[in-house]
Amino acid sequence: MSALLDSLASTLDTIEVRDAAGLGDARREALDAALRDGLPHTRVEAWKYTPLRSLERRSFARPETVPAFDNAALAGIPAPRIVFANGRFDAARSDLAGLPDGVTLRPLSQVLREGDERGANFLARRFERADEVFARINAALADEGVVLRVEADVRTTTAVHLVFIGVPADGDQAWHLRHRLELKGGAELRVVEHQLSTGEHRHLGNSLMHVHLGRGARLLHARVQDESAGATLLHRTDAVLARDAEYRRLDLELGAALSRHELNVTLQGDNARLHANGVLLADGKRHLDTRLGIDHAARDTACELTWRGIGADRAKAVFHGGILIREGADGTNANLSNKNLLLGAGAEIDTQPVLVIHADEVQAAHGATVGQLDPTAMFYLRSRGIPAEQARALLTAAFCRETLSVIEDAAVRDAVGTRLDASLARSVATGMVDA
Repeated sequence: MSALLDSLASTLDTIEVRDAAGLGDARREALDAALRDGLPHTRVEAWKYTPLRSLERRSFARPETVPAFDNAALAGIPAPRIVFANGRFDAARSDLAGLPDGVTLRPLSQVLREGDERGANFLARRFERADEVFARINAALADEGVVLRVEADVRTTTAVHLVFIGVPADGDQAWHLRHRLELKGGAELRVVEHQLSTGEHRHLGNSLMHVHLGRGARLLHARVQDESAGATLLHRTDAVLARDAEYRRLDLELGAALSRHELNVTLQGDNARLHANGVLLADGKRHLDTRLGIDHAARDTACELTWRGIGADRAKAVFHGGILIREGADGTNANLSNKNLLLGAGAEIDTQPVLVIHADEVQAAHGATVGQLDPTAMFYLRSRGIPAEQARALLTAAFCRETLSVIEDAAVRDAVGTRLDASLARSVATGMVDA
């Protein structure tokens, strides 16, 4: 057994709510499956570009208490917000003031302590594939997270903020968060997910989010990942969209040493819509991996996917855009665009657009490119007296900011855009963009 799995397995018996809601046997079975199959290696297709050899040699402790940190880390994040620090619910810094009527927001630990089997039933989901090892570990060890529910026909423009902060500690820590976002029929909500840090650390965060949109529901979801340069983040989102539902999503991958996000969306009902954009900002020695798995299972569904990647220094960006159009899913309209800028000789970008069609009457297109900044545009800006570094920064920002159009809420768009601009400026200042 690897040091990683050994250290994680040893924490199961320390979880106070491990048997809550009748989950004890399911947790043990999930852990046994993870230990039996072990970590995936690079011969496993889904992990081909993300080796885990260095991670499997490390050990992590389970955080027991909420760490102290400066409240400045929450500057600019308004209420209503729920805060987790090193995977622990921080009641003192959470603020649910202004939570709209019909919207319920609770930490998973509260649901488990109350023995709410219905509220925790999503934790019993089984993961059958051997390459789902981190989902299995999450199923075994998750004892905290967000449970967010919006009642039918409740529509609100108030943004709910989910805040996850990594805080330096004496040793490396690992936490496992499980979330459920449920919008019932006709509901509408805005969610902003923040993954931040207050300083340098090498912790491991393993999270899994279930998103369920009822008939005609509409979710606007922005996620900003700007963790410590030494952190490891393994994040998975599984979303299911019912008839006429719409999911608009933005992912900004700006931090961490290793960050992997699997976004799986099933358009299960007729006329369901997905619009998902993202940015991978890979600089330094960072490794950013995003895998999309979009499943068109009903008629007249649509997805619009626009992703931008930047590779510089010795960093690596990996993008897999998988679209499946099932038999009978006629009327589907699916579009994927993945463009990448390679700005350093030592950087690497791997992109894999995959389109599988089993229906006849569909419109589908995908494209992926890897290139450099347009020399004509650079010449134009330089000829106007703009210094080379500033010109590169302007062109890089314009390349990335087009993804923000998916966010219709101006306040949310401006806030996440500011975070993106700050990361780009930081990267340029530290020499991300080669001369």
